Amino acid sequence: MQKDFDIWNNKKKSLEGKETDFLFRTGEVWWSSVGINIGEESCGKGETFRRPILVVRKLSRQNFIGVPLSTQPKIGSWFTTVNIQGKKQAVLLYQIKMFSTRRFQRRLTTLDEADFKQVKEKLEQLLELSVDNHQNRSPGSVGYPKSKVTIA
Repeated sequence: MQKDFDIWNNKKKSLEGKETDFLFRTGEVWWSSVGINIGEESCGKGETFRRPILVVRKLSRQNFIGVPLSTQPKIGSWFTTVNIQGKKQAVLLYQIKMFSTRRFQRRLTTLDEADFKQVKEKLEQLLELSVDNHQNRSPGSVGYPKSKVTIA
């Protein structure tokens, strides 16, 4: 299916000029204009190109780190499932990124504490954020111990 990037680009231009002063918190889920993206990146739907986004970490009044949600069931270490207003939704952990609050449309809900803890634990595993995981990096990874080279 051919994606119409021109329509999204026009919408994105209007978002860029949008004044934002949203009060938001970590753990909230917001309908957000995520647009049309390339490859396997999640896209928004409808005329506002929206998708629910979980706020994982608030960076400032205008920016946050978030992950998109999907109503389609997903299985694997790149996903986890949470309940949003009584319905199961997949958290697309592998699509974590920084977002602007200019993409916000409206707040959907706040994740319960157990679900949000599960999301953070799964992200830690996926991104190998714990100190113990840093010792198990593959060759070529940043910070991987290099063998000593002696020059004769």
